Amino acid sequence: MALETLSEHRCFGGVQGFYRHASTEIALPMKFGVFVPPQAANGPVPVLFFLAGLTCTEETFAIKAGAQRVAAELGLMIVTPDTSPRDTGIEGASAAWDFGHGAGFYLDATEAPWSKHFRMESWITQELRSLVLSQFPARGDRVGLFGHSMGGHGALTLALRHPELYQSVSAFAPIAAPTQCPWGEKAFTGYLGADRSNWAAHDATALIKAGSKLPALLIDQGLADNFLAAQLHPHLFEAACEQAGQPLMLRRHAGYDHGYYFIASFIEDHLRHHAQALR
Repeated sequence: MALETLSEHRCFGGVQGFYRHASTEIALPMKFGVFVPPQAANGPVPVLFFLAGLTCTEETFAIKAGAQRVAAELGLMIVTPDTSPRDTGIEGASAAWDFGHGAGFYLDATEAPWSKHFRMESWITQELRSLVLSQFPARGDRVGLFGHSMGGHGALTLALRHPELYQSVSAFAPIAAPTQCPWGEKAFTGYLGADRSNWAAHDATALIKAGSKLPALLIDQGLADNFLAAQLHPHLFEAACEQAGQPLMLRRHAGYDHGYYFIASFIEDHLRHHAQALR
């Protein structure tokens, strides 16, 4: 797979880079970021994939989360994929901030015209994973997945759907029951069609209820998050985990909103959670 380097920057003894490749799954060029910690000079290191939220790009987490300092200490590589295909030529793909460009929802669309390019699940779990493992000093047996909001939904559902690929999981303010919120209903109708029976396979709460399992899980949620009541529904996921015996640490934080100040405040806890699980 040909890899194009867009930029590389020395960072806490490692390198924060941004890259592009011609994706076979997406049938378009796709961008992603990689932070390579200094320990990688001595051999492959554990790798975390961070899935960002609505409107974000491959740069958002790398610039705003402040993760590189602790990742460099712990010897963790961090991969930050873009959140959707870009420049698809699909009519209306840029008309809304919560659907289309910047809003891929980490699934493979089945409905035209989205099904041609919006194959985010296959890109993340297969093509991008293989590319990273072949082009960077990453350990394929030590892979973690985490994300925020739409990306928290992606982290939970992809880990539940592909448990053999991920040894650690966490999330910030995930869309935890997308079949029961406006964001999810809009995205799933567009990408998967009106038949709601096809939606449950991409809903973390439904997957837990159906018997899927995750490694011990950390979720952080701000209580001043203006999307909490209408969109996120962590209480539904929490109840499903309790019923299913799924280990879950769900931490609720007074005063914190949905943005990257919240993520930056607790990113160290998440990186240490992954580092312990991936040792």
